[in-house]
Amino acid sequence: MKNRAVLVAGLVIGAAGIAILWAAGVEFPVAVPPGLVILLVGAGLVAGVRRRWSDGVGGFLGLFVVVGFVLSGINGEGFDNLLGRNGADVALGQIVQLIGVVTAAISGALLLRGNDQPTNPGP
Repeated sequence: MKNRAVLVAGLVIGAAGIAILWAAGVEFPVAVPPGLVILLVGAGLVAGVRRRWSDGVGGFLGLFVVVGFVLSGINGEGFDNLLGRNGADVALGQIVQLIGVVTAAISGALLLRGNDQPTNPGP
């Protein structure tokens, strides 16, 4: 149960990072950043559907955004955002996003491995 809460928090924090990037003036392909919507819907799915597959979806979403960041760093401005070359507010948003989605990816993987067992199952 604890890892699921961490997974949901990671997705929400990742979405908050995207919101900071958006507020800082980073351009997105459409009016509302798709990643913001996707991560929030994923957080709602994980919180509302307590099944193993939903944990996998949440972890995958975190991993998907991490891979997207790495690819944007190689081909675009992802690393510049992280290093503050596009402003401190952009760097803050990128850091918050990465902390959230890395947390989501790791906690999702742990949930899929079955490490979300109670420490004291009782009689």
